[in-house]
Amino acid sequence: MSNTPKFPQWTKWLPIAIPVFILLFSAIYTVQAGSRKVVMRFGEAIGVSGEGVHLKIPFIDSTRTVDIKTQKVATPTTAASADLQNVQTEVSLNYRLDKDKLIPIIRNTGLDVDEKIIAPRIHETVKSVTAKFTAEKLLTERPIVKANIDRSMRESLSKYHIIVEDVQLTDFRFSREFDAAIEAKQTEVQRTLKAKNILERTKIEAEQRITQAEGEAEAIRIQAEAIRAQGGREYVNLKAIEKWDGRLPTYAGGDAVPMINIENIK
Repeated sequence: MSNTPKFPQWTKWLPIAIPVFILLFSAIYTVQAGSRKVVMRFGEAIGVSGEGVHLKIPFIDSTRTVDIKTQKVATPTTAASADLQNVQTEVSLNYRLDKDKLIPIIRNTGLDVDEKIIAPRIHETVKSVTAKFTAEKLLTERPIVKANIDRSMRESLSKYHIIVEDVQLTDFRFSREFDAAIEAKQTEVQRTLKAKNILERTKIEAEQRITQAEGEAEAIRIQAEAIRAQGGREYVNLKAIEKWDGRLPTYAGGDAVPMINIENIK
């Protein structure tokens, strides 16, 4: 009786099936949403695959995943203003790679665009734009500065098939001496404005007092003319009537109550 173990019949196909399975497995690849895969053959990009399942030549072709979603890079930079003030800021850039130009991107610059392409362009653009503005203008005309940087970045990076979606600037920072000078200037402006307001208010109040005095003087003049026109008698009678309480005196004579001409009252 032989002691040699017996195996199932299908096991004799394992030496063939295993290499075939490995071959098929290495030939299949998938591409996830929001990405592309660049097919490389002997180190050269020959094609780009979209989302889904694809085949490649095993052991000859390889794939490289490329993220085509929006990405963000933030780069601090230092430049000089038109009046030679040191300026520090940080530019945040939202961008994405042109999915239709992935092969030229890989062949010309590679996929490491953050350090190789975008950061140098940010430094170059910020220096070029800030050199056109004084330090004070950089503060007061910040939207214009941002628009210039945005436009320049879009034009510059489009040559590398990089699509800029948004550019953000942090606040400009200057030297302590410049900040102190700006603060002193603002303080002086506020002090001047306050003094001007006080002067204007004093002027208005003085004009009001003059107008009031002129009005009172005019009223006195009119009253004086009326007294002179009536010889003074009508005015005295009028004042007596204004002060009279409606009761006649119970005695006559003396100087307590002036004698009023009853006919004139009628």
